Amino acid sequence: TAWVRVEESEGFTPPDAGAFDLPPLFDSVEWLTKPVLQVILSVVIISVFLLLATRRINVVPGRLQFATEGVYGFIRNTIARDIIGSDEFRKFLPLLLSLFTFIYVNNVFGVIPFIQFPTMSHIAYPVVLALMVWVVFNYIGIRRKGFVGYFKGVMFPPGVPAWVYILLAPIELVSTIIVRPLTLAVRLFANMFAGHMLILVFMLGAEYMLIEGGAALKALSVVPFALGIGITFFELLIQFLQAYVFVL
Repeated sequence: TAWVRVEESEGFTPPDAGAFDLPPLFDSVEWLTKPVLQVILSVVIISVFLLLATRRINVVPGRLQFATEGVYGFIRNTIARDIIGSDEFRKFLPLLLSLFTFIYVNNVFGVIPFIQFPTMSHIAYPVVLALMVWVVFNYIGIRRKGFVGYFKGVMFPPGVPAWVYILLAPIELVSTIIVRPLTLAVRLFANMFAGHMLILVFMLGAEYMLIEGGAALKALSVVPFALGIGITFFELLIQFLQAYVFVL
């Protein structure tokens, strides 16, 4: 039967973390891997798109200008202005907009044909972004409130009974200074890693069933293939949400 034939073969070997360990594109340039090339490509894509969209600003926007204004307005209104406040949000817009577009484009690479690899599934990139945000976050806090005042505000939030500070102060310090950048990086990395792994499992499993299986498995291969397609569309939503959550 079809099942026995598959069991007698070498069997399906599911993908593991090694699928993310990509070799250099050229042996003579060890640092130039596919994720590095994607980062460079994402910067070029974003820069060219913004330059084309803003070279002629019209009252009635064209498609590129409309799309750019939509992304700008989304970050401006739902994150910057509503959370930072109307008095100071404008100075942070370049950082927030750059973070969102950079992360989103590199996430979407995971479902683009012939690329199909999310850059942020390599944890080094989320870590660097998280460290950059961590430096900005703490620098602004210390500049505004002073070194002592900043850490006092972090460790001793108002409205809490004094005896609670014995437990709360070290927790808040560790949470804000150490845990927050780690969770920021790991959340983005883990979602992109897991999503890409799921797509690999279903698509490679469908391919194996179609090529190596008998008649029954060939017919059933449509099931993991359909699930893989469904997960790909779901991943598009996750890629957007993770860029949004990181910036938020």
